[in-house]
Amino acid sequence: MLARISAVKIAAMLAAALAVLLPAFVQDMKGMDMSGHDMSEMSGGEASDSSNMKEGEMESMLDDDAMDHDVHLGGNMKNMSLHMAYTDLRPGNDADKARAAVLVTDLQHALAKYKDYHVAEADGFKPFHPELPQNIYHFTRWQNGLKAAITFDSVEPTSLLYKKTANGGYELVGAMFTAPRGTSEAKLDQRVPLSVARWHRHVDLCFPPKGQGATADRTKFGFAGSISTKAECDAAGGRFYPQVFGWMVHVYPWATTQETAWAH
Repeated sequence: MLARISAVKIAAMLAAALAVLLPAFVQDMKGMDMSGHDMSEMSGGEASDSSNMKEGEMESMLDDDAMDHDVHLGGNMKNMSLHMAYTDLRPGNDADKARAAVLVTDLQHALAKYKDYHVAEADGFKPFHPELPQNIYHFTRWQNGLKAAITFDSVEPTSLLYKKTANGGYELVGAMFTAPRGTSEAKLDQRVPLSVARWHRHVDLCFPPKGQGATADRTKFGFAGSISTKAECDAAGGRFYPQVFGWMVHVYPWATTQETAWAH
């Protein structure tokens, strides 16, 4: 009888927990694109969030601007800085350094098998726009992105970071962790210490009018564009988003120092 009551209570507790977590989880997953970035709740000002975007608009935005994000072909570094926001770097302490070192060591072991990118692909890590020349290629496992919307697993990053090799293959250089855009700095710090790494997000972006991505002036629009206010974007006929994607942090486990391991 006691076992039965216990099972019922456990079931009730699980149901209650799901009732709280599942709506936010589903919303975050609606906003996850195949590059591993959380596109949920793109709202702010008058911009609609991703769950209310017209059919195909999110896909159009990604297709139009895929060559801007992490590709930066001809990108203006000054302009890119207009669209990046970082967590403040907190004062360093030994406990945080030790925790970050453990994260790096754990990743070195967990990701060693993915130095063969074929193994990564077999495990479900899919490259984002591999047909485009990029500095860094994100190989994303969407299941890891789903998990990251709720909890943090230090050995299951949302994306693996590869560089293209001369023979057409890929060299594993790092990984990317993600968190939903509403995550507080306190919770980000619990995932990766903010005295060691700076999480970043993409803000104040103006995308070209729908369907005009191929001919748009890339000095003005996109992740490396000069437009960074809604007023400027409206005047240019673009689509303004106060924030796209969620929080992200890159880590390079085989770097020689802790500073370069968490360099942004």
